[in-house]
Amino acid sequence: QVQLVESGGGLVQPGGSLRLSCAASGTNFNIYNMGWYRQAPGNQRELVATITTGGSTNYADYVKGRFTISRDNAKNTVYLQMNSLKPEDTAVYYCHVRHIFSPDRNYWGKGTLVTVSS
Repeated sequence: QVQLVESGGGLVQPGGSLRLSCAASGTNFNIYNMGWYRQAPGNQRELVATITTGGSTNYADYVKGRFTISRDNAKNTVYLQMNSLKPEDTAVYYCHVRHIFSPDRNYWGKGTLVTVSS
């Protein structure tokens, strides 16, 4: 059974940093692209960043230059380093993985809340 468990969320002041982690288990994640999405209250879920099995990354414009996605295949873990946080970054952040050969095989974590407030 595939499981994704996010951690690292919390309350941070504007301008601060957080590092999110997503630990994956239940299958070989070396053949999954991985990513982070977020959903603020009243908004739709939106892309934050993705990383392929080969390490290529993609970022939403609103986090470019501030967030960095990375993965450790040996640990089946994907990270999101978030710097220069803004109040508008407040959201529940979700980990997502998608099989590179079977896109319908994709899974979500339960999310971790990030609150940026003074």
